[in-house]
Amino acid sequence: MNTIFRKSMLSVAGLAFAGGVFAGPIAAHANPAVDTKPATVAVQAAAPKPQGDQSHITLNDEQTANAKAIIAATKKAGLPERAAVISIATSLQESKLENLGHLGDANDHDSLGLFQQRPTSGWGTPEQITNPEYSTTAFLKGLRQVDGWQDMPLTDAAQTVQVSAYPDAYAQWEQQAADLVAHHWNS
Repeated sequence: MNTIFRKSMLSVAGLAFAGGVFAGPIAAHANPAVDTKPATVAVQAAAPKPQGDQSHITLNDEQTANAKAIIAATKKAGLPERAAVISIATSLQESKLENLGHLGDANDHDSLGLFQQRPTSGWGTPEQITNPEYSTTAFLKGLRQVDGWQDMPLTDAAQTVQVSAYPDAYAQWEQQAADLVAHHWNS
């Protein structure tokens, strides 16, 4: 093996390792720009650890169906599992995966649906926002506009899209969201 080729392969392996260490498993799901060389070394990074104490709720059939709808919309948008985890964790925080209509006096302004999106903030009409596919697609559109969302802690990515009064609240749902995505992604 010539020296230049061997050094090139070692450099690629080193970059793959460094990318896995610094970017985490999200990098494994990112779409590479253009890679004309086959990978010679595979490096598996550990799954990210959720931030802080984790919450968990038992889901009913409607909530499970909504989680599956979020996963389906994420796949349809061509985004990786990490986007579904962020989306489901966000919905768990915002609505406990319930497609909420107008709640009267208990309503937070005019917030509706799985993500508590507001028609007056440009998320869509009330009918659109209460459609799980539409509301997920709208959330994902916002997520795509966040530079580096794939490498951010979940709560930072979700907060950048949602602009919540409780920016750290999303993190508590990361494990349950990851479990839901792992269970339903290939079903």
